[in-house]
Amino acid sequence: MASTFGRRSGTAGWSLSSIVAALLVVVPVAMLAASILRPSPDVWSQQWRTRLPGELVTTAILLVGVAVGTVVLGTGLAWLVSAYEFRGVRTFGWMLILPFAMPSYILGFLTLSTFGRTGPIQDTWRSWFGRDAWFPEVESLTGAIVAFTLVLYPYVYLLARAALRDQAAGAYHAARTLGAGPTEAARRVVLPLVRPAIAAGGAVVMMETLTDFATVQYFGVDTVSVGVFRIWNGTYDRNAASEIATLVLGFALLAIGLERVGRGRARFGQSGGAAGGIERRTLTGWRSWAATAVCGAIVVAAFVGPVVQLSVWAIREQAGDRGTPLLDQYPGYLWHSLQLVFYTVLICTVVAVTVANARRFGGRRATSLASRAIAVGYAVPGPVVGIGVILTMVAVDGGLESIGLDLPGFVATGSLLVLVYAYTVRFLAPGLSAVESGVGQVPEEMTASARTLGAAPLETARRVHVPLAKASLFSAAVLVGVDALKELPIVLLLRPLGFDTLPVWVFNLASESRYEQAALPALSIIVVALIPVFLLSRRLDGAAR
Repeated sequence: MASTFGRRSGTAGWSLSSIVAALLVVVPVAMLAASILRPSPDVWSQQWRTRLPGELVTTAILLVGVAVGTVVLGTGLAWLVSAYEFRGVRTFGWMLILPFAMPSYILGFLTLSTFGRTGPIQDTWRSWFGRDAWFPEVESLTGAIVAFTLVLYPYVYLLARAALRDQAAGAYHAARTLGAGPTEAARRVVLPLVRPAIAAGGAVVMMETLTDFATVQYFGVDTVSVGVFRIWNGTYDRNAASEIATLVLGFALLAIGLERVGRGRARFGQSGGAAGGIERRTLTGWRSWAATAVCGAIVVAAFVGPVVQLSVWAIREQAGDRGTPLLDQYPGYLWHSLQLVFYTVLICTVVAVTVANARRFGGRRATSLASRAIAVGYAVPGPVVGIGVILTMVAVDGGLESIGLDLPGFVATGSLLVLVYAYTVRFLAPGLSAVESGVGQVPEEMTASARTLGAAPLETARRVHVPLAKASLFSAAVLVGVDALKELPIVLLLRPLGFDTLPVWVFNLASESRYEQAALPALSIIVVALIPVFLLSRRLDGAAR
C-alpha cells in the first residue's frame, strides 16, 4: 500500500510540475488573448477592409514556403553528409551549422544592400545588359522565403542529422543486408524513422518565421505579425494589438498540429546516441564535385559571404572618420547579452528536462496538454509576450499588495528577473521540443527495467534518461542560447534602464539606415553565437566517429 501511494504521489508530482511550467508560459499570453472575448468590432472591421486579408494569405504562403524549403534543404544536406563520402564532407559537416549563428534580420538587410535595386550586384548587371535588363525581384515574398530558408534550415539539419546517426543506422544497414538499394532503403526505412525529427524541426522553423517582424519588413512582406507590431508601435493600442495577435496564435496552433501529424505514432528503440552512424558510400567523379559544390554554395550564401561583407564594412568604418557610435559601451552590451543567454539557457533546460520526463512518469494526458501549451509561447510575437509579462507582474504585485506584501517597484516595471521570465516564456518551446525528441528515443522497456530495480522516477531520469538523451539536451541548450542572443523585441520593451544589448545596438543603428556602422555589433552577435555552434559541431563530430 505504501509503495502504491508513493508511486501515485510521484506521478502526481511530475504531472503537477509540468502543469506549473505550462501555466507560467500560458498566463502572460492568456492575459492578452482574453481580450478576444471582448472584441472591438471597429478594429476588426477596419483591419478587414484594409490589410488583414492580404496579411493572412501572405503569412500562410510564407510559412509553407519556408517550411518546405528548410525541410528539403536541411534533410537533404543531413542525408548527404551522413550517407556519402566526398571532398570536404567532414568540414561541411560542421560548416553547414554556421548559418545558425546568423540572425535573420542581419542577413535580411545584407541581402537587400547587396542584391537590391541599389546594390552593387544589380548595378553591375545593368551596366552589362542595359538599364531595363530583367533581374529577379529581391524585395519580395520569394526573397523573404529564400532568406529565411538559408538562415533557418540548420534547425532541421541538426535534428535530422542526429536522428540519422542515433536512430536510422541499424535499420538502414538491415535493409541493405536484405537486398534493398540505397534509395529504396532511404525512402522506405530511413525517412519514416527520422520523420519525427524532421517534423519537430519544421515546426520550430514555422514558429520562428511566424514571430519575425523585422526581416519581412526589409523585404516589403506584410504578415500578421507585422500587422500586430504596426498597431502596437503606431497606436500603442494594447487591446487592438492583442486581438489581432490571436490570429498569430491560430497559425501557431496549426503548426503544432502539423508537427504532431508529422510525428504520428512513431516510436524509437535505438542506441540513444551510442550508434556509429550510417556507413558512408564514396562518391567519385562529377558526383563528388557536385556534392562539394552544393554544400559550398550553401555555406557561402548563408554565412561566409555575409560575414565577409560585414567584416569589410566594420574595418572600413573603424579606419574611417565616422567609426562606430557608442564603441566605449561595447563591453557592457556584450556582458548584458551573455547574462541573458546564461540565465535563459539554464532555466529553459531544467524546465524542459522536467516536462519531458513528466510525460514518461506522470499522467500522459495532463503532461501532453502541458507540453502543447508550452509551445504556444514560442509562436507569440515578442512584443505580445513582453506586454503579457508586464501585466502578469503587475497582477502579482497587486495580489501581494492585497495581503500586505509588495514587490519592489523595479521588479514589475523592468528588471533582469522580468526579462529572463519573458525570454523563458518565449524560448522554452524549442528547448522542450529537442529534449522531448531525445527522451522519446529512450526505450520504455529501459525505463520500466530501472523502475523494476527500485529506482525512483527522479533517479531514473538522472541516471538513465539524461545520459542517453544528452545529445538532445545539448542541442536544446544551443537552440535556446542562440535564439536568446539574437532576440530583439522583448529586450527593447522590457530592458531595465541602461540595460542595452548587442541586438539593441544593431537595431538602433539599422533603424537609422546606418548599416555599415552596424557591422561591428552585428559581427559580435555572430561571433558569440558561434561559440555554442562550434561546441555543438564538435559534439556531432565526436559522436559520428
